[in-house]
Amino acid sequence: MGQSPTVGRMVHYQSYGTPGGEFKSEPRAAIITEVTNKDTDEVSLCIMNPTGLFFSRCIPFSAEPKAGCWSWPQRV
Repeated sequence: MGQSPTVGRMVHYQSYGTPGGEFKSEPRAAIITEVTNKDTDEVSLCIMNPTGLFFSRCIPFSAEPKAGCWSWPQRV
């Protein structure tokens, strides 16, 4: 991975979307609030949705965007 997650870092959280497809899985901005497992890069996040903040614990890392996981933002 190259980077280590630390409290305060900005990352992306990939939302689940809805089962019926009304809402697609989308990347959301998030801030790491806790590193829950340093060995697996599992973190707690404050996720910023267009309709408000969502707090979630024990979110796994995925190098590629995957629903329910966090990843580093792409470099452009």
